Order: sequence, then C-alpha cells, then structure tokens
Amino acid sequence: MTDDSRIIELFFERSEQAIKMLDEKYGRSCRRTARNILSSEEDAEECVSDAYLAVWNRIPPEKPRPLLTYLLKIVRNLSLKRYRSNTALKRSSGYDAALDELAECLPSAENVADEVEAKQLADIVNRFLKDLGREERVMFVRRYWFGDSIDTLAGLFGISRRAVSSRLYRTREKLKTQLAKEGEAL
Repeated sequence: MTDDSRIIELFFERSEQAIKMLDEKYGRSCRRTARNILSSEEDAEECVSDAYLAVWNRIPPEKPRPLLTYLLKIVRNLSLKRYRSNTALKRSSGYDAALDELAECLPSAENVADEVEAKQLADIVNRFLKDLGREERVMFVRRYWFGDSIDTLAGLFGISRRAVSSRLYRTREKLKTQLAKEGEAL
C-alpha cells in the first residue's frame, strides 16, 4: 500500500501520478460510497472523477490528514448533490430508505435556523457517535453516512437483516433521546 504522505507529496509536485495512486489505494471505497448513494454506476464514476479533480485543485495548499476521510467526504458531497439533482422529481435510490429512517431522528432544515445551530447539532451527533460501542457506531455510520444497504450490513456483521434493522432502530431511538436531552426539537 502507498503511504498517504507520498500521495500528498505527489499532489504538491503536481504529478499526475498522484491521481493514479489515489485511485489505486482508495478508488474502490470511493466508487462504493458513490454507488450506494446514487444506484448508478455511470453517475458514481462521474462523481469519483469529479472528486479526484477537486482533490487536485485543493492540494496544495491543503494537506489533509487522514486522506481517505477527506476524499470520501468530497465523494459523498458530490454524490449527494448529484442525487438531489437526479431525484428532484422522483425518488429512486436505495439511499431514500436510509434518509427516511434518519429523518425521524433529526430536526428538519427549517428548525435549524442558522449555521451555528447546525454546528451544535453536528457536535451533539458526534458526541453521540463517540459514546456508542464500536460495532453500533460502525453500523450506524455505514448505513447513514456511506449508504450501505441492510443486506450489506447483515453480511458484514454476520447477522440477519432483521437484527440489523432492530439495532439501527434502537440506535436511532437513542439518538432521538440524546437530541431531546440536548434541547434539539424534532
């Protein structure tokens, strides 16, 4: 495996090898994340390519650590933007189900009046995630950040679909309770 610092160094040198190495090391994760959100191989590939261009344009001056987290955040944001554009009039992705599940826990955009409140909400969710057990946290993040399907999670954790659904439900209920304690209106 290629060291992230070497890849970043190649970006600073403006070497096209940086993109190649980035794709070799993290391309599979990027494409999986984009596909989970978009349910379209073509759209996913396009978002990953756009993400590589964005990384090329941002490094330098940025020196992201960890590189994978930085890259996946860009892929996810581009994929969500494409998803919103693709589904403006219709709902067609498996990602809809994950968003619907989470919507009952989080305040709507109308309730989050400004960026300060959004930051406070993010802090609450981050603290909540930090307090979860490792497996519960990984399952939650893979479902609601990366958009993994219930079937994928069942296979990953070696449990039934029903068990995954139940665990995610209980975690969402814990999140609702935490948000209520912190004064976040639903």
